[in-house]
Amino acid sequence: MLDFLALTLGLALPWTLGTAALAAAYRRIEPPPLSWLVGCGWFVGILLLTLWIRGLSIAGLRLSLLSVGAPLLIAAGIALWARQRGATATLASTVRAGLRSLAGIDLSGWQRTAWRLIVVWLAIRFALLFAEVWWRPLYPWDAWTQWSTKARVWFELGALVPFIDITEWLTGATPGSYFDHGPHYPAMVPLMQLWAALTIGRWDDALVNLPWWATGAAFAFALHGALRQLDFSPIVALAGTAMVTSLPILNVHVALSGYADLPMAAYVTLGTLAALHAVRSRRTADVVLAVLLLVACVMVKNPGKAWLVVIIPGLIVAALPRRGPPLVGLAFGITALAIIVMARTGVKILGYQLLPQFMMPWGSLVDAYFSFGNWNLLWYFAVVTALLGGRQLLTRDVAPLTCVVAGGLLFLFVGFAFTNAFLWVEDQSTVNRATLHLAPLIVVWMLVTLRAWRAARVERAATLALRPS
Repeated sequence: MLDFLALTLGLALPWTLGTAALAAAYRRIEPPPLSWLVGCGWFVGILLLTLWIRGLSIAGLRLSLLSVGAPLLIAAGIALWARQRGATATLASTVRAGLRSLAGIDLSGWQRTAWRLIVVWLAIRFALLFAEVWWRPLYPWDAWTQWSTKARVWFELGALVPFIDITEWLTGATPGSYFDHGPHYPAMVPLMQLWAALTIGRWDDALVNLPWWATGAAFAFALHGALRQLDFSPIVALAGTAMVTSLPILNVHVALSGYADLPMAAYVTLGTLAALHAVRSRRTADVVLAVLLLVACVMVKNPGKAWLVVIIPGLIVAALPRRGPPLVGLAFGITALAIIVMARTGVKILGYQLLPQFMMPWGSLVDAYFSFGNWNLLWYFAVVTALLGGRQLLTRDVAPLTCVVAGGLLFLFVGFAFTNAFLWVEDQSTVNRATLHLAPLIVVWMLVTLRAWRAARVERAATLALRPS
């Protein structure tokens, strides 16, 4: 019981800090949906938490619950005070309005019933996932070999000691260093586990994984808020959220915690949607939020650098609706040519060896996306959406997301066909984890495309009705 209370308060601290900081940023302007603020608050808070831990390490201070948590608590209090100072609406009224919206009170008829059924279903799903995380010890493979290794060492020593390659470690050239399978991987993921261990005062192979459950829950809130910002109705926004959170592979990465792919998917999705919204709104608060979420992509996992490049075409098209699409099309062509040339040289990119031959394992890829149970019917729906909405894919509202999705699929295609990652397609491992980074954006793209397709059909029907017989 004490562990549960400590972890609840420990996870609530960065979540409160991030949410309060965002609420303060929007205090004098029309705020975004409460679900967007609350969901993104977790991801901003975790980013600030890990940056603060790094700062303490650079200053040579020992990492403890007091040294890490006390300043964050003070910062959260200051952010809440700043939110109230000069705000156009009180915090209580904002929360009440947001809760009213989240509860579906403003809906009626079948929409209210559907809303409540989906909410109950989501609550049961996350309750079961919580039990999985609480009871299941740290799962093997990458979690054991390159992420939690760092968190355990840093917790025991109270310092962020360096990790190096085993060959360098054997030479003894760097005293006081440690090694694991991924010494040069970013530190954000193990720092999440480190904070969980600090809150309970000990290392527990199961309890240190609670941040992954919080990440999944916060992602659901933020995704709902993002869809509401895209002007989807409450019931459609909730249905889209349910579609993403029901993906089996995403649930696996909540339950079998310790991997970087769930945070990577969340930051890529939310960073992209926040950046596209910032391009439209041109508000400082939106821009700052987008920058924070996109910067975090690089701090979660090395492929985050590639995902930032993937997002750029969508931002260009959003900012330049007329001139952007030809520029992006030219960029895609140049990129494809450059990949072919680089593949001939065998260069390494982000640790992946480009191969001079095309080796796409089509059978294994089709199995992963269409036959096995990791994605429900996502890829079938995506194909149908592309066929139905083909004429709307490059319209003003859809084109930015189309470019991001196309760039993401190109990135995955190159990785699977021209690098040593083709082996991980054949054994059904990395193919699903890498695709998870893009999958939530594909769901949002599907909803935006189908809405544009439906609007075009309604417009055509109205036009035909006005024609003289």
